[in-house]
Amino acid sequence: MAKDKVAEGNIRQKNKALILSAAKQEFVTYGFKGASIKRIAERASIPRANIHYYFKDKTDLYQQLLSNIIEVWNEDYDTLNADNEPKKALSDYIRAKVMHSKDDPEASRIFASELIHGAPVLHDYLNSDFKEWLNSKVVVIEKWVEQGKIDKVNPHHLLFLIWSSTQHYADFNVQVVAALDKKSMSNQDFEDVVSSLTQIILKGCGIA
Repeated sequence: MAKDKVAEGNIRQKNKALILSAAKQEFVTYGFKGASIKRIAERASIPRANIHYYFKDKTDLYQQLLSNIIEVWNEDYDTLNADNEPKKALSDYIRAKVMHSKDDPEASRIFASELIHGAPVLHDYLNSDFKEWLNSKVVVIEKWVEQGKIDKVNPHHLLFLIWSSTQHYADFNVQVVAALDKKSMSNQDFEDVVSSLTQIILKGCGIA
């Protein structure tokens, strides 16, 4: 019986992941309003009824997709803590953000689209859990400033700068490759982004 429950749980997890992956492509292509459950089912190669087994409707699917994106970001980018030296912490943070733009640009574009449209789904999150997370990082940066480890910078604007500069390579990739006269960015291109942004941002914080 226990094995059956485990197997059932694994199937459920696999099917939800398959649906969320297909939904990510659909929402990137058509946005929330234009996205279709029918097309998501076709992308996932599953009956439409299967989607409604796991998700109440398109809004529920979209909300869970956004929640998954945020959860991954918060786990992958949680290098900013008071126990770490700012040079390593900021360098690791910048690298993680750039690599996420490289490996999962759709997530960044969906998140950006949600914010551009006024964050109708993320409104409550932005005024609750997000603020709590952000404030904890602001405290870390302020502590570094007080300890003389970095120059006196505005913590909010430092974080905004890192977010915007790193996610630019996902959200505006079409513009980037046109400017670089390339069809796509290579792994080395992204390494160059990491190197350049790290140098610029650390220098701006007074870190040698």
